[in-house]
Amino acid sequence: MATYRHDVLIIGSGAAGLTVALRMSPDARIALLSKGELTSASTYYAQGGVAAVMDQQDSLESHIKDTHVAGAGLCHEDAVRKTVENGPDAIRWLIDQGVGFTRFEEDGRQGFHLTREGGHSHRRVIHVADATGLAISGALIDQVGRRQNVELFEHRTAVDLIVQDGRCAGAYIHNPITGRTDVFLARAVVLATGGASKVYLYTSNPDVATGDGIAMAWRAGCRVSNMEFMQFHPTCLYHPKAKSFLVTEAIRGEGGHLLLPDGSRFMHQFHERGELAPRDVVARAIDFEMKRLGADCLYLDISHRPADFIINHFPTVYAKCLQLGIDITRDPIPVVPAAHYTCGGVITDMHGRTDLPGLYAIGETAFTGLHGANRMASNSLLECFVFGQAASEDISAQLKTLPEPRNAPEWDDSLVTDSDEDVIISHNWDELRRFMWDYVGIVRTVKRLERAMHRIDLLKREIAEYYSNYRISSDLLELRNLVVIGELIIRSALQRRESRGLHYILDFPEMEAEAKDTILVPDQD
Repeated sequence: MATYRHDVLIIGSGAAGLTVALRMSPDARIALLSKGELTSASTYYAQGGVAAVMDQQDSLESHIKDTHVAGAGLCHEDAVRKTVENGPDAIRWLIDQGVGFTRFEEDGRQGFHLTREGGHSHRRVIHVADATGLAISGALIDQVGRRQNVELFEHRTAVDLIVQDGRCAGAYIHNPITGRTDVFLARAVVLATGGASKVYLYTSNPDVATGDGIAMAWRAGCRVSNMEFMQFHPTCLYHPKAKSFLVTEAIRGEGGHLLLPDGSRFMHQFHERGELAPRDVVARAIDFEMKRLGADCLYLDISHRPADFIINHFPTVYAKCLQLGIDITRDPIPVVPAAHYTCGGVITDMHGRTDLPGLYAIGETAFTGLHGANRMASNSLLECFVFGQAASEDISAQLKTLPEPRNAPEWDDSLVTDSDEDVIISHNWDELRRFMWDYVGIVRTVKRLERAMHRIDLLKREIAEYYSNYRISSDLLELRNLVVIGELIIRSALQRRESRGLHYILDFPEMEAEAKDTILVPDQD
């Protein structure tokens, strides 16, 4: 087993982690870890774009107001203002990194093409057709690959953080290829591991989104907040061969209609903005209509727009659907809601600092207060760039004064054996995701939540026993983290005695007058 030493350890290779690496002082020795390939982060799959004020008809105050409205009164003013005000600079930085955003030219005017998504009162989502995440991920990975001070480690799974003298000093990192668990020591550690939507049976997220950073930070003593606010994307492609394929919200932004199986529209019955209502409203409306009708899916139709427009604006969705026999220039797209974004997370300040000195959390892993009770479309990538810069500046400013970690004990697996019962892992994984979907999904009740908590308690004991006696694997580590995530979501949901934003509970359908965060403290566990 090996010990690695760096100045900064970044766990995660999405927009947040890559931004920190690129924004750091060039004399800092950086290790950047990815659970799979460098592209195996949620960023790579993002279709829509980045929300930022780039048009003279728009304003920072309008973007701020829209974010607060979407967040149902729970957004933190300092986080919203910091993110929005730094938006235009973040876009310029991305352009400097080589991101080729889609442009337009018509009637003698030219510039960046901006689209509009749910919750936005203006066109302010800058994009690269409908594959923005792929373009951003590619450009930033290319830039990181040129940095001599950044060492890249692919196919690594974080196990737990290393704490020395009350501060984070690194992490134990499992290498599934060699079977070793190595020690990575650093003066500062950045969790950029993404969200936790794989805790649900149906999700738009890649397989790596198992809440590893949130679970590790919780075990290390960090507070978490607002884990009950799990965003369900209203429109994921419903097809047996379309695993986790998201249908971009920009289709509704460009005039797409949501339809019942009989072809009739319904969103106007739920919100004055119709298809452009905030995501929680749209997802709940689709869920309601599916349950009312007993339908397996509903439909999203853009076929009334010109075929050339559809193919040029949504080439990724067009190509994917065509592979499955659906021509979106003529046919409606079958869609269902799916778990999409973790609005809560590890509590941080405006520099990305957590409760544990030396530990930072950025992006979907973090709770900055930006998203409130419901994330507004395309604010998430912007948060990665803004807070990634803030964290890198904070670390760089004090790097030389941070203590050098002492040697840490090697990972000891001498007293455990190889398991011959891996079926337990797959069974528990499936059981967890199914009851989270059934009992802790888009619409909740106290009774459902209590049932889910009872099952979580049983799984925790089973997994802890398994973890103690057998050699670890990536599947076991992810399951161990997902059970923590499931418990945090359920405990947070039981504490909130109201319906607000993404948390809709039939026992308490009204929203309370005072907006409060749900904060969980490990010592009170």
